[in-house]
Amino acid sequence: MTQVFYKEGLAVPVTVIRIGPCLVTKIKTTTTDGYNAIQIGYCQVPIRKLTKGQLGHLKKVGLPPLKYLTEYNFKDINEFYVGQILTINNFNLGQLVNISGLSIGKGFSGTCKRYNFKRGPMTHGSKSHKAPGSIGPGTTPGRVFPGKKMPGQHGNKKVTILKLKILGIDTEENLLVVKGSVPGKPGNFLNITPAN
Repeated sequence: MTQVFYKEGLAVPVTVIRIGPCLVTKIKTTTTDGYNAIQIGYCQVPIRKLTKGQLGHLKKVGLPPLKYLTEYNFKDINEFYVGQILTINNFNLGQLVNISGLSIGKGFSGTCKRYNFKRGPMTHGSKSHKAPGSIGPGTTPGRVFPGKKMPGQHGNKKVTILKLKILGIDTEENLLVVKGSVPGKPGNFLNITPAN
């Protein structure tokens, strides 16, 4: 993340994202698969990094070994073909995009950190400082209901940020500048789709 300064003196927080180039690895149609979609591959890796099934899928269409394969639904797939290179030129300045990725993992966390629970009293003999307290009634129902807010894995989940505006495009370095923050830490793998 960084910031961009406008002539009016406004400082706008932005995120710089490296985009592609990505290869179209498969085209799915309603006749063969029941829906229209394209599969896109990204990040070329050594052959030893992939399974035989993944290598066979890419070798069949004559493409190099790609680490990430992702599907995107399209109504009209006639403009795509296998092996086509998708670059940053598919985006426009001012366009709104949805960006999804894994959020930063914070490990096994308690209820105060995970759900913003209030703490208990710190003095007068209190022995319940950060404990969650009662988790339900006794004999009836005699169990804890599913979905109860309790300690557990915090973060490391798929998060989507909607309608981020594209403020800059660098075609030479394949960089996209979007307003605001995106999920995850630096180096995170992201999915970028046009906002409807």
